[in-house]
Amino acid sequence: MADITRRLGWRHLRSAPTAHIRHHRSGRPAHDGTGLSFWFRALTAALSEVPVDDRELAMTFHARTSDFQDVTVQATVTYRIGDPALAAARLDFSIDPDTGVWRGAPLEQLGTLLTETAQQHALDVLARTPLASALVDGVAAVRERVAAGLGAEPRLPATGIEVVAVRVVALRPEPEVERALRTPAREQIQQEADRATYERRAVAVERERTIAENELASQIELARREEQLVEQRGTNTRREAEEHAAADAVRAEAEAARSVRLAEAEATRNVRLAEAEAKRTERLAEAEAARSVRLARAEAEGAREVGEARAQAQAAWLQVHGEVDVAVLNALTGTRLAENLPNIDSLTISPDVLTGLLAKLGSQERA
Repeated sequence: MADITRRLGWRHLRSAPTAHIRHHRSGRPAHDGTGLSFWFRALTAALSEVPVDDRELAMTFHARTSDFQDVTVQATVTYRIGDPALAAARLDFSIDPDTGVWRGAPLEQLGTLLTETAQQHALDVLARTPLASALVDGVAAVRERVAAGLGAEPRLPATGIEVVAVRVVALRPEPEVERALRTPAREQIQQEADRATYERRAVAVERERTIAENELASQIELARREEQLVEQRGTNTRREAEEHAAADAVRAEAEAARSVRLAEAEATRNVRLAEAEAKRTERLAEAEAARSVRLARAEAEGAREVGEARAQAQAAWLQVHGEVDVAVLNALTGTRLAENLPNIDSLTISPDVLTGLLAKLGSQERA
């Protein structure tokens, strides 16, 4: 789109390098070329802007094959406007002198022309081609036919249009048909995958069998070596038992000899101890007898001395009592009897006894 600015009733246009500008003033050409920049009056100017760069036109349309199957065609057509003057004369590329915007839709008209022309040739090819062939070789056939048809179309050169390239992106049937067509291939791929799986399993089974055989051989070899080891251990154990038995016999003989020597020494020691004990007992008996004799003599001497002392004390006692008055003796006797009598809590004296005692005491005092 051209860039238009305003200055005091004038307009200034500046175009892009890929845009062809045609300026007519009062019906006469004033400017004609690409990448122009000039001043003009809006009331007397008629402007046209024709793009001269390569443009891509994507198109999608439906077609039907010879076996009445619907397919979708996706294609892209690259074109350019080779004769801007002719295109501006055939199509409305005029722009607004105030905004620089196209007043019509020329590119949409070109797109419709190219799409309908390409679609016509693609439908012609696919209508005579079955679906299977169209899916296999249809892309190249449609591309060639569309390119040839667009090149031979007289309206395009008459409009100044040049077709640069034609590309067919995809040619697809309906989703249900596509799934149905994919099924045999999927089945075949699945079968090949299953076959590969079975072969892999067979190889794995064979390897497992080889591994099992190797493990069995290893176990047999281990069992044989264990048998040899058991035999060797039995031989070693037997030898150790024999050596232990011989050592035990030697140890028993030495122990018996030592026991005999110990018994002889013990007997000798016991005899010596018995002799010493007898001598000691004899000396103790002699000492005990001498001590008993001395004790008997001492006891006899003590008894004699005690008897003499008692006899002397008894004689003295009798002598003292013989010289004492009878009344004093009676009092002492009473005192001794009182000391030996049991405890008397209460004593009752009758008047007769008390009178007699008082009379005796009075007579004694007078005497």
